[in-house]
Amino acid sequence: MALLTRRSLNRATSQRQLLLERTGLPALEVTERLVGLQAQDPDPPYIGLWSRVEDFRLDDLTRLLYERQVVRATLFRGTQHLLSAEDYLWVRPLLQPMLDRWQKGAFGKFTAGLDLAEIAAFSREFIGEGTVTRVELGRALVERWPGTDKVGMARSVQGLLPVVHPPPDGTWGKRGATPFALADHWLGRSPAVEEQAARKLVLRYLAAFGPATVKDVQAWSGMTRLREVVDGLGSQLVLHRNEAGQDLYDLPDAPLPDPDTPAPVRFLAALDNVVLSHFDRSRMMDEAVRKHIVVEAAVTVDGFVQGLWHIRQEKTGATLVVKLFRPLTGTEEEAVMEEGGLLLRFAADKAERHDIEFRPVDPGV
Repeated sequence: MALLTRRSLNRATSQRQLLLERTGLPALEVTERLVGLQAQDPDPPYIGLWSRVEDFRLDDLTRLLYERQVVRATLFRGTQHLLSAEDYLWVRPLLQPMLDRWQKGAFGKFTAGLDLAEIAAFSREFIGEGTVTRVELGRALVERWPGTDKVGMARSVQGLLPVVHPPPDGTWGKRGATPFALADHWLGRSPAVEEQAARKLVLRYLAAFGPATVKDVQAWSGMTRLREVVDGLGSQLVLHRNEAGQDLYDLPDAPLPDPDTPAPVRFLAALDNVVLSHFDRSRMMDEAVRKHIVVEAAVTVDGFVQGLWHIRQEKTGATLVVKLFRPLTGTEEEAVMEEGGLLLRFAADKAERHDIEFRPVDPGV
């Protein structure tokens, strides 16, 4: 049983997340390797792939969405994710108990006293083989159940039924009414329960985010009672220990790079799973940083979150605003400037002028 320091865990997860060196793998393969991309808004998945894939272009992901090789749907933790179609078909049924809890916790007050199976059946028939917007579905549900809330009812359907949100929803810069399509019609195949799917998911998580505790896997997936699943994997896993004395599970052949391996500056996507997908996030950030990550995207320096970023669009230009938790050394600032310039050329390529602005994080925010 190896003792893994915080820095060792940082480098292990960073390597598996393709953050130590950009990869030449295609976007679809990277999406599967990461077990999906957080996609609450349209643009972050593109940033997430750009930060990991050499020469990534917007069309590399947009094309996958239109070709139905990648889908956008409510998945892990009840949040929007992009997942490969192949993964969606077995992951979505596995997450149904979690999504039932999510619907009850987030929207249960809107469906109290109603038959959820009847709501699901009505919605399936209304959506049919086509595409409807969430607004249209909500309106139909309220007509069927007068006095209910159209938003709460329609959002409930995202947990009750395997629905996906077809493009242009989820593509770069596109916002508007969210479209709903039934997964079995959009993909031509029905999501199906797969034997040993929970074990498969744990192994995929460890390959992308490990080494990790059982609580880490649960924090990422939103699932519960995974201790029995992990224990059932037996000899398929190896055991390490962190500095707090906790057991960390891992794959026997998973990489554990030297903790002194250089980690380049990376501008992560907003809500990137690498900063959200552990119960104990200390491998990526200090505890004081944690509360800020739900608001803005993170920038890592030497592998750890040291700042936040956003792009301020102006009339003729774009400014990358980098808010720092600590002052940078001269070498670090130079590296942030270099990577930031690349980010601006990717995310604000039509702007006539690019600037980078540094400021401290407001500790009161």
